[in-house]
Amino acid sequence: MYQIQTLNKISPLGLENLSRDMYEVASEIKNPDGIIVRSFDMHTMEFPPSLKVIARAGAGVNNIPIDRCSEKGIVVLNTPGANANSVKEIVLTGMFISSRKIVEGINWAKTLVGNGDQVPRLIEKGKSQFTGPEIYGKTLGVIGLGAIGVKVANDAIALGMKVIGYDPFISIESAWGLSMNVKRANVLETLVQKSDYITLHVPLLDSTKGMLDKQRFGLMKKGVRILNFSRNGLVNNEDLKEAIANGTVAAYVTDFPDENLLKMENVISIPHLGASTPEAEDNCAIMAVEQICDYLENGNIEHSVNFPECSMPQSGITRLSIINKNIPNMVGQISTVLAAENINIADMINKHMCDYAYNIIDLDSKIKPEQMEKLKKIEGVIMVRKIDTGKEG
Repeated sequence: MYQIQTLNKISPLGLENLSRDMYEVASEIKNPDGIIVRSFDMHTMEFPPSLKVIARAGAGVNNIPIDRCSEKGIVVLNTPGANANSVKEIVLTGMFISSRKIVEGINWAKTLVGNGDQVPRLIEKGKSQFTGPEIYGKTLGVIGLGAIGVKVANDAIALGMKVIGYDPFISIESAWGLSMNVKRANVLETLVQKSDYITLHVPLLDSTKGMLDKQRFGLMKKGVRILNFSRNGLVNNEDLKEAIANGTVAAYVTDFPDENLLKMENVISIPHLGASTPEAEDNCAIMAVEQICDYLENGNIEHSVNFPECSMPQSGITRLSIINKNIPNMVGQISTVLAAENINIADMINKHMCDYAYNIIDLDSKIKPEQMEKLKKIEGVIMVRKIDTGKEG
């Protein structure tokens, strides 16, 4: 039976997909095979030798020590796209509230309490200070065309906007789903020059940190509105403050406020509500559970952030799951050990990503513990796991 630890409250709709005869699920399990987590900070956690996989019920994995997991052969999974509709809806909300000064207007209206019958007259007199442009016919620049970016772009087209998209690494799946009316920007500078609204949908990497900075603010139209429901750190906040002061940025909507942003004028700070819908929580939990089960039961990897995607139908008596450093002759050494033990390979697949490689090997027979130990002793091998297929040898 597999032991699954939950570090946050996980949607019951997801957990109910863990069969009771194969899985034990609790928050206090000491030696789990897998962990399902949302926002819990795992950086100071000690990982037991039993831990094989961590599934993040969400897209971001900043709360998980990825490098340490990779070194220990722990597969880290996430659920990209499961909360895409939820985030898309709040991005569209952000566009409207950045244009029409709706939040400011609501807050101002509340200050009129106590004026009695004079409130309607005061409303009519003061409403002009909250005017703002329609989004119809304006140009939206979408930086990052993954699951969320594509949905935002397509809905913006449906709302009558012109849309420019920038993503040099767009996937085939995203490209198929993207409206043909979305124009492509070959360089980011083209997008920032032409856009009335800019929305960010990229991960926080060394290459994207501070991607909207003084130089790019200098290329933007006066009065541009910027939406960041992706990650804190993508916008240089000091340069943003200057761009707001000189009128370049009319509004900045962020789901990741900090002390400095809360003090800035024309910044609408939302308390990280992008995926805070029951539908998104259910979808993320269901996807996380499906992926963790597929890895534990079949050795298949989908949506991992530290190891390559790799899957294969079962065809043998025993399945081996092997993680190793991505160095020459690893497959040859593994095959040699198996051949020396008179173990025939029915099928196998090898994939690599950066410094690591992953192998799924189906065998025509059972494998003994001492034979497994010989595989583990190969220099560069990090993890060897046996999965019984249920077939008789």
